[in-house]
Amino acid sequence: MLGYVAERKFHETFLDHPAITEKGKDDDHDRTRKGDRRITYKGKSLVIEVKSLQTNLVKNLGNDCWLGKSQVDASDSREVSFPDGSTLKTTCLLRGEFDLLAVNCFAFGDQWRFAFALNSELPQNTYKKYTEYQRKHLLPTLIAVEWPLKPPFTDNPFKLLDRLAAKAK
Repeated sequence: MLGYVAERKFHETFLDHPAITEKGKDDDHDRTRKGDRRITYKGKSLVIEVKSLQTNLVKNLGNDCWLGKSQVDASDSREVSFPDGSTLKTTCLLRGEFDLLAVNCFAFGDQWRFAFALNSELPQNTYKKYTEYQRKHLLPTLIAVEWPLKPPFTDNPFKLLDRLAAKAK
């Protein structure tokens, strides 16, 4: 339930920016299109994946310092295709399958705040049963998030969206 509330809070907090000219949501049950929000930012079409921290993995380190993990995967196993044409059945998301990760950090002190990272800057999968090539193209299912934020995360999505929009030109 918190995930749906987080998507709504993300939408209300960030998607009324004047540089966002279109915003939409794909069907959650369409396995072929990953991403919780599709936007057009400064003329560039972008996909945002909104995830939440796993509350049972959150640690309060004191002084508003937190450590947690966000589950960044597909809800169901599906077949993914790699650039070389090979396929794999997995719940892992692909590098490049979305543009921006938005992690709801409400579990860090019961405050509505988000951490943002570019898909391209997220760590690669380390699961030993995948080949080196597959690991390079798959994201891990759990990604560590710290507060205060450390790279690749930031609390300002527009800096990252500006970078994505600039790349398109």
